[in-house]
Amino acid sequence: MTMEYHEAIEWIGERTKFGIRPGLERMEWLMEKLGHPEQRIKSIHIAGTNGKGSTLSFLRNLLEVHHFTVGTFTSPYLIKFNERISVNGIPITDKEMVKLVEKIKPLCEDLEKTKWGPPTEFEVITAMAFRFFADQSLDFVIWETGLGGRLDSTNIVQPIATVITNIGLDHTHILGDTYKQIAAEKAGIIKRDVPLISSVGQTEALKVIKEKAESMNAPISQLGEDFTCIGNNQIHKEGEVFTFQSAPYSFPELMIQMRGKHQIQNAALALQTFLTVCSGNSIQPDIALIRDGLKKTTWPGRFEVLVRKPPVIIDGAHNKEGVVSLIQTLQRFYPDHKKNLIFSMMKDKSLDAVMPLLDKNFEKIVFTSFSFERASEADHLYQWSQHPKKEYQFDWKEAIRQEIGRIDPARELIIISGSLYFISKVRQHFEHFLKNMIK
Repeated sequence: MTMEYHEAIEWIGERTKFGIRPGLERMEWLMEKLGHPEQRIKSIHIAGTNGKGSTLSFLRNLLEVHHFTVGTFTSPYLIKFNERISVNGIPITDKEMVKLVEKIKPLCEDLEKTKWGPPTEFEVITAMAFRFFADQSLDFVIWETGLGGRLDSTNIVQPIATVITNIGLDHTHILGDTYKQIAAEKAGIIKRDVPLISSVGQTEALKVIKEKAESMNAPISQLGEDFTCIGNNQIHKEGEVFTFQSAPYSFPELMIQMRGKHQIQNAALALQTFLTVCSGNSIQPDIALIRDGLKKTTWPGRFEVLVRKPPVIIDGAHNKEGVVSLIQTLQRFYPDHKKNLIFSMMKDKSLDAVMPLLDKNFEKIVFTSFSFERASEADHLYQWSQHPKKEYQFDWKEAIRQEIGRIDPARELIIISGSLYFISKVRQHFEHFLKNMIK
């Protein structure tokens, strides 16, 4: 009997009970049973602590405007689960999702009986994506790692290019608690003779990555050395403007609508990756199309303005590097506004480096929680903070309602930040709210 869509999603969700179990043995077993779909895909593999999704989106658009069909595998989703497996930005259909689950479910039951045990939720979704993309007529597929790189379930790809965005102290309980250790895990995606494009800035992390690339004979393009991006310091309502250089190319006055200097770096990283792919695949890059591809790129939940007056902004900053970028972008675009924060986070995230930054840079902080197994409680976050104007409110919708009603819309703003899972719920709430207002 055919599954219903909700049954398929529930079955995938049930896999969360198996937790996070790094290792590639289960993925290799599944790929063999599926006829090795990973070998039939022209893949680009992206790892990094922050910026993976934005870089992927820039790269997808650059390839799309050059008339290529591009699959993308991302996590987490913001509105609907299907987003995680998309083609040219369009999520797979409910019917396709059900067909994939019906294909993979009996294999998972067989795998559970082996010494490797049951596959995790992420492994199941990854295997489904490989099967789906291999059955389509795609030119490229861009893969975003879920956790780390070396033992991430996406790391069975045979890529034409690998990309590392940056290294930050995140998932330290699994990946290690130093930049050097985490860099070694991310560097695990580097493949022999496959070009690596990097925007890693930390000296000790970059040293690890360069050593790994050299040992694998992987040619490396490094931001600041092999390609550069110089931002225009003027404030543009439309976003950011920068000049990109990578011999023999020089592209002045490129515009992106995504705000923040970190997004300039993400765009430059994607552009260098695109040029690398062009070079290896006899593709002629077109500057007019490059401008169009960069300018049209968006990535929900990354300094996204949901309401303009008062400004209500969502951003998925959940670690030190992300929070620093958020604060810099707020100071740049809203220097005169008082900045009020509504914040929620996952239990497994370290607050040591994040909380002092929040305490120092926001006028007021309201800590809240949301319905998710791994979400921190509002009062727990509250206790970590030393902010003189801190509150906690268990109901995040009520927290938003109260703050919008309280602030001066001409002089203050609200930033809603923390876990991307939290941001997903907030974004869906605002979409529903704004649609009803329009009616």
